[in-house]
Amino acid sequence: MTDAPEFRLYNTLSRRVEAFAPGDGETVRLYTCGPTVYNPAHLGNFRTFLFEDLLRRTLRLRGWKVKQVMNLTDVDDKIIKRAQEQGKRISEITEPVTETFFRDRDYLRIEAAEVYPKATEHIPEMIALVQSLMNRGLAYQADDLSVYFAIARFPGYGKLSRLDTRSIRAGARVAADDYNKEDVRDFALWKSAKEEDEAAGAAWDSPWGRGRPGWHLECSAMARKHLGDTLDIHCGGIDLVFPHHEDEIAQSEGATGVEFSRVWCHGEFLLTEGAKMAKRVGNVTNVSGLHEAGISPWAFRHFVFSTHYRKQLNLTEDALEASVSAVRRLGELDDRIADASGGTTALGMAADDLTSGVRSALFDDLNAPEALGALFIFVRRANAELDARGNDRHALERARDAWSLANSVLSVVPEMIRGTGSSVASPATSSGIGFVSDPQSGTPSAEVDLAEWAKERVAARTSARERRDFATSDAIRDELESRGIEIKDTPSGTQWKKVR
Repeated sequence: MTDAPEFRLYNTLSRRVEAFAPGDGETVRLYTCGPTVYNPAHLGNFRTFLFEDLLRRTLRLRGWKVKQVMNLTDVDDKIIKRAQEQGKRISEITEPVTETFFRDRDYLRIEAAEVYPKATEHIPEMIALVQSLMNRGLAYQADDLSVYFAIARFPGYGKLSRLDTRSIRAGARVAADDYNKEDVRDFALWKSAKEEDEAAGAAWDSPWGRGRPGWHLECSAMARKHLGDTLDIHCGGIDLVFPHHEDEIAQSEGATGVEFSRVWCHGEFLLTEGAKMAKRVGNVTNVSGLHEAGISPWAFRHFVFSTHYRKQLNLTEDALEASVSAVRRLGELDDRIADASGGTTALGMAADDLTSGVRSALFDDLNAPEALGALFIFVRRANAELDARGNDRHALERARDAWSLANSVLSVVPEMIRGTGSSVASPATSSGIGFVSDPQSGTPSAEVDLAEWAKERVAARTSARERRDFATSDAIRDELESRGIEIKDTPSGTQWKKVR
């Protein structure tokens, strides 16, 4: 791959866009902080997960393999509090939310990571990490038997967030560990078990007594377990830079003596009419809200990718509607390319420009807005050349290949349900607008129901037309359109597809 184009990525650690390649030249070891599974992830979380999806797809486009690990935090203060409120074990809280996360991930066309480790399944690794820090003199046990990381004993603390450690005060998640600490800045590695922890099934034996892991400890232990002591890229939302990622660096490098991650990559906030999307301000919108609003996964991906991942993104109704319209244009061209029998020389040239435009944009710090721009330039040029009705099969195949390559990374072109009055294409590979796959079988059952209904209504309309009952025929057309079904009468029969 020596002649391949350079891939560049912004590194939060250096505050620069830098050339990147995996340490072994072949496989990118990628760690992405996943959800805390006590509430369904909101769209702000999924903006981060989508930028990480774009990253892994782009890394593969560049020619590298990817091993992605995304943790599932299934034990922490919030989960234990929720379990206590409901009189449940923590697993009863986390397992249904985890299932919802995977369904939402699939709906938004986010590729699955190679590993989804759960914190509760890695307690021995966490205990071993704490023991290493104790042995190196970087951790201590307080009077209440909780174990803390001693920030003052680790000279490199603050290099990611660039905070003056003298200014760090108790607050937010740092002060939640308010025990008898040597220093107010120190964070908990292992928390001594309380009565509510035991009741919720959130306590384990350790050399320091019954307890549970601190929030920061979990990611370090799971990353090392599945990716080794040094990662290629560590990702997350911008809000995780401090204290979470700063603390991960301290405890990981403190235990191993080697660099924890070569590159740190963070995505900016999703705002709702200018306010950060977060549960505490009451403006949370989940993926289920997209279903209810009739917003397709491709439209939401288009909306997210229309702004660079390092810039704040404002969620507004107008912006979503603009993405719905944009994706409809993409779907229309997708139909034309699929149905065309030939192209022109200029269509082939447009295809080459699309390929180079998408690659150069994404290889330059994941510039998705520029890649989308290249895609829509191609839409305009391709429509003009398809209107010319050329017969160059090679040019058409180049167009199809370029279109497929661009969409393999962006995934913004709708996968339409299509059919005729007498038969229907299997919808098993796509989740239509407003529908979600069955969590047990993986079959999009709501889509199957819609497809069967559409087939029956199209057949009824055909029968009405044959009887010259045009009032009934028109009424059925209106009924289909109200469900987002577009129909077209052709010499070979009535064709239909779901477009919204």
